[in-house]
Amino acid sequence: MAAHTGARESRFVSGRVCLDLVATGPDPTEQLSHPGRLREWLVGTRLVPHDVPLEAVDDAWLHDFTEVRTHIGELVRAELEGSPAPRALDRVNALAAAPPPGVRAVRTPDGAWARALTGDAPERAALLAAVARDAVDLLTDPVARARLRACEGGGCRRLYLDTSRGRRRRWCSSEVCGNRERVARHRRRALAATRAESFPGSR
Repeated sequence: MAAHTGARESRFVSGRVCLDLVATGPDPTEQLSHPGRLREWLVGTRLVPHDVPLEAVDDAWLHDFTEVRTHIGELVRAELEGSPAPRALDRVNALAAAPPPGVRAVRTPDGAWARALTGDAPERAALLAAVARDAVDLLTDPVARARLRACEGGGCRRLYLDTSRGRRRRWCSSEVCGNRERVARHRRRALAATRAESFPGSR
């Protein structure tokens, strides 16, 4: 899924909805700080079309989504480390058992295809099920599972799918974390060169 415009925390570059949820925090920063931010995230991931009302999203929704975020993060990181996470697995499986939102294909006025919900505003359990099922699909797909990576960018804990041709992607985003690393590397080289010029005997 392509990244959307906006603040850095609104990036959707992980390759899966469940991983994009994990990327919202709380480490290094909490991006779902209030219900309004959760509404923006649900629309940004395209789980909910932009014209669907989400007035029901409140602190209870926020609690449940941050809770499943914790479980999915624990589960995926345990997979990368080769260790079990039975409690997290049980919780994700329980949420995935609920029916996700019903969807249908529609034509927009300009003739393009778009996804619409079959009913009105989706219920909390249905959207939680959609995210949990995405995690189940990820972990039970050997091809996708083999592409799981943790960003090597300093201070970034984002998990993502490496879909690059050579499977050599090191960062969740070359434009953000990759660029930061290149800038830091350049500064280190410039500092080393300056020190070498100031103290020739240290070469």
